[in-house]
Amino acid sequence: MHEPRRTPARRPRVVLFDVFETLLQLNALRSRFVDVGRPEHELELFFARTLRDGMALTLAGGSPPFAEVARSALIGTTERRLSEAAVQHVLAGFNELPPHPDVEPALIMLAKAKVPAYAFTHGSAEVVRDALDRVQLRSYLRGVLSAEEISSFKPPAAVYHWACERVGTEPARTALVAAHSWDVHGAIRAGLLAGFATRLEGGMSDIFDAPHVVAEHLDDVIERLLALPA
Repeated sequence: MHEPRRTPARRPRVVLFDVFETLLQLNALRSRFVDVGRPEHELELFFARTLRDGMALTLAGGSPPFAEVARSALIGTTERRLSEAAVQHVLAGFNELPPHPDVEPALIMLAKAKVPAYAFTHGSAEVVRDALDRVQLRSYLRGVLSAEEISSFKPPAAVYHWACERVGTEPARTALVAAHSWDVHGAIRAGLLAGFATRLEGGMSDIFDAPHVVAEHLDDVIERLLALPA
């Protein structure tokens, strides 16, 4: 199989941030599982199933909106024991996710460097905008890009190329920053630069392509991306 050409490490002209777990903390949903009588540890399985199902639907020919995929995954994860009101209570938590503490310093660093930043999600753009507004972070961003517009989840290359077209940059000068190794791998394979924050997974699996920069925290990832040669 032909291996895609890896983009050389260079300072990005635009940075795209994954949202859930990269910018916003999913842990805040744990209490909502408890509210509806479910164990808090079901959060991980629910979100993993949401991503799995969204990716599978994408591969099969197009995914419905994130909210529909998440609702189905939640119902399955909780053994179909939740009322509709309980399902909606859990899902409403996506509007109220707090940021990780290293997010604002990272965004401030990019603003000072005059490098545009965007949120890039397969979730609802409206939900992400509301969540970022609630924690006063959206003013640091030029916009919120959602792959829902093209009925897709990440990580197919076409999704990253679509995002680059939307922001008017070439992939080789656009960085994807994420706390998910699979997302970083997808971006690299699509010809983008990639920065990986290890605070969620602890490190990069050797089955994935190595990111251009790695650090535990998001602000350190951004510092290292900005230090790359122009």
